[in-house]
Amino acid sequence: MKKSLVAVSTVLASCLATAAFADQTCKPVVGHFEAHVVPPPDCTAPFCTAGRVWGGIQGSYSFAMTSLQPSGAVPSIMFFTGQSVVAVKSGDVLNGTDTGSLDLGPEGGFASLITFTGGTGSMAGATGQIRLRGHLDQAEGTTSGDYFGTLCTP
Repeated sequence: MKKSLVAVSTVLASCLATAAFADQTCKPVVGHFEAHVVPPPDCTAPFCTAGRVWGGIQGSYSFAMTSLQPSGAVPSIMFFTGQSVVAVKSGDVLNGTDTGSLDLGPEGGFASLITFTGGTGSMAGATGQIRLRGHLDQAEGTTSGDYFGTLCTP
């Protein structure tokens, strides 16, 4: 009896999980972004940017860094985490957790991965990831680059 109950529970859980993922529509997204550094007092995090995205995802976005750690291997390279918020053209919000590396040296490059964690309206329950690569111009206080990945919405 106990084995049967475990088997039925496993099948039921598998079916429910499949149904939850089956209800999502996933699409590839490719595009570009540009932003400016947001100084205090508008930014209370160690580092913030705000700007726009266009292409497969369109709207305005903001990024707030939550942690920054030295890489230990290259003095100018840092690892970071943060939260990204995209206000898409419909007014709905797409949330994401951002992780990556940042070169604070003269080249000023960065690469990151944003993992979508839901949002509001049509973006509630959104999942997927985009990979960003770009340039940080410390003198100008700007970032720019491109992204590609997948956005899944319910």
